[in-house]
Amino acid sequence: MANGKKAVQTDAAPKALGPYSQAIVANGMVFCAGQIPLDPASGEIVAGGIAEQTHQVLKNLRAVLKAAGSDLDRSVKTTVFLKSMDSFGAMNEVYGRPEYFGANPPARSTVEVARLPRDVMVEIEVVALV
Repeated sequence: MANGKKAVQTDAAPKALGPYSQAIVANGMVFCAGQIPLDPASGEIVAGGIAEQTHQVLKNLRAVLKAAGSDLDRSVKTTVFLKSMDSFGAMNEVYGRPEYFGANPPARSTVEVARLPRDVMVEIEVVALV
């Protein structure tokens, strides 16, 4: 563990699109880079709308967290980036399902952004306990 931090990499989630780690583990926490709705096997954006994209993003985040020794139910903070706040309700319905964060969802910020990588509808980043 160089400098008290360890990089996380798993083939169960999409490879980083640039010079960054999928996640970093440091001081009992895991800091996940934002995930977009890419299928890790094909590298392609999943078909469908905001619900399907949100589901894939959460699957990708779960894979990264598991590789780090954590899971979504250990999340303490998320940031959701939406292409349009008009998608908030549909994203929120998927995000709020108990199979993702359990009975105690993390603190969250949600913002609309001008553009996301590969023009996807949603990107989510997570900070969780290991």
